[in-house]
Amino acid sequence: MYTTNKKPSINQWAEEDRPREKMIAKGIDVLSDAELLGILIGSGNTEESAVELMRRVLLACDNNLNELGKWTYRNFSDFKGIGPAKATTVMAALELGKRRKMQEIKERTQITCSTDIYRIFHPLLCDLSQEEFWILLLNQSSKVIDKVRISTGGIDGTYADVRLILREAILQRATGIVLIHNHPSGNPTPSVSDKRLTTAVSQGAQTMNIRLSDHVIICDGEYYSFADKGELL
Repeated sequence: MYTTNKKPSINQWAEEDRPREKMIAKGIDVLSDAELLGILIGSGNTEESAVELMRRVLLACDNNLNELGKWTYRNFSDFKGIGPAKATTVMAALELGKRRKMQEIKERTQITCSTDIYRIFHPLLCDLSQEEFWILLLNQSSKVIDKVRISTGGIDGTYADVRLILREAILQRATGIVLIHNHPSGNPTPSVSDKRLTTAVSQGAQTMNIRLSDHVIICDGEYYSFADKGELL
């Protein structure tokens, strides 16, 4: 007589390990993040369910979907049971979530405070590993005309040409501009060069009767506003 450690079949898994059935029975709102991700990958490895596998994945990024959205295939490949197909499925789903958030924001066309700026640019900049510099072009009523990427740089910084910034404002007949860039380090405190650029753009814009409304530094979960701090000319 002997015993085995044979794993249960999928039909013997607990309800929480069968998220599709749970969703049909109780609705999608009751599913946890791990259960939703488990549906995406379809099945785990031979030793654990998809839900258990995704619980371990989430644990590795502090159960934060924003952090998971920054993962590359290399991160997913550390987990047995997640190959290229499953990794790219999860990455595609997270990207769709980001794009959906951006489309919902399009209706907020008027900029009334720094939070409005953060909501527009957080989906664009929060996952980046390098700095990007953008401008937001506004009309007389502080409504958005366009958002334009000026430059892309490295981890420590990116170069923004004052002349190019003002050129974009003139071409699109903007009467107001907002400067935006991200700090991949997670520290929103402006550098000396950030302050110098803000001053240079403000002075140049004034000569053209264009107002610099703000300069916002975006991090994941927080931001720094020059206007809120009273640091604009």
